[in-house]
Amino acid sequence: QVQLVESGGDSVQVGGSLRLSCAVSGSTRCMGWFRQAPGKEREGVAVIHRGVPVYGDSVKGRFTISQDNDKNTLYLHLKSLKPEDTARYFCAADATDYADCYAALVRGRLNFWGQGTQVTVSS
Repeated sequence: QVQLVESGGDSVQVGGSLRLSCAVSGSTRCMGWFRQAPGKEREGVAVIHRGVPVYGDSVKGRFTISQDNDKNTLYLHLKSLKPEDTARYFCAADATDYADCYAALVRGRLNFWGQGTQVTVSS
């Protein structure tokens, strides 16, 4: 069983930066960040499999996913934030292989999810 606990969400101004953290307990190979705004479908932000990341088009060049295996923590560094980045951000994980991991960026089919952390970007 994998347990995930997100933290780091906050209210920031347009152009600001944040770092989200996800504390991970349990073994996993695929991890990712997803987000959901009110009234919108869940969107894949980034996934990482054995240290190799893939990003959603809307965040490429602005967000960075990373992991610290010693601390069992997944991170999402957000910069140049826009109002449309406002959403609840979720950490997710699974033991899937790289193909299914990268496909999960679109399909969101990972088995383990955290409760999320809120990011609000205001102008």
